Amino acid sequence: MDSVTQNAYPPTEDRDVSNHREIFDEKQMGKIVTCPHCGRGFRQFANPVPTTDVVIYAPDHGVVLIERANTPHGFALPGGFIDEGEQAEEAAVREMREETGLDVKLTGLLGVYSHPLRDPRQHTLSVVFAGRPLNPAQLRAGDDAKAAAFHPLRRLPASLAFDHARILRDFQKLLAGERAMSPTERHA
Repeated sequence: MDSVTQNAYPPTEDRDVSNHREIFDEKQMGKIVTCPHCGRGFRQFANPVPTTDVVIYAPDHGVVLIERANTPHGFALPGGFIDEGEQAEEAAVREMREETGLDVKLTGLLGVYSHPLRDPRQHTLSVVFAGRPLNPAQLRAGDDAKAAAFHPLRRLPASLAFDHARILRDFQKLLAGERAMSPTERHA
């Protein structure tokens, strides 16, 4: 048994990993690090953080963008982090309600966007859905949004955060019939 397998998570009292400060295990995509407080080893992963965004579209209004209250500032599609134990579709619906006040019907999966530099704060992987608002008159800024409004696709703000300009270009291709959308998984 190699030292990584022997000292893998979860740490136990009988494992001495004091000489294994940072061992990278390519098979398990993590490294064993030593806790500075208790001296026990644990596996640390450096995977992209899962997020979700939704292109909320109403043909007579446009797409919903929020103005971010936190850095990075600018306009963005509403979205956020997927919580542990939460399905991506559930997170998307929850984030839309929190950031925009809208109940959203997801109409399909637009794509998965995972470029390591898409978010200047950390490497994220975003599952991006298209959706339609069930209550468009209820649009309001919430959570970490300074403002929320519909924007015509032909007049989008220049200062879009993250890779949201690319996502919106892909959405416009969808509307023009130049790309397809995948169905979403139904959730309970």
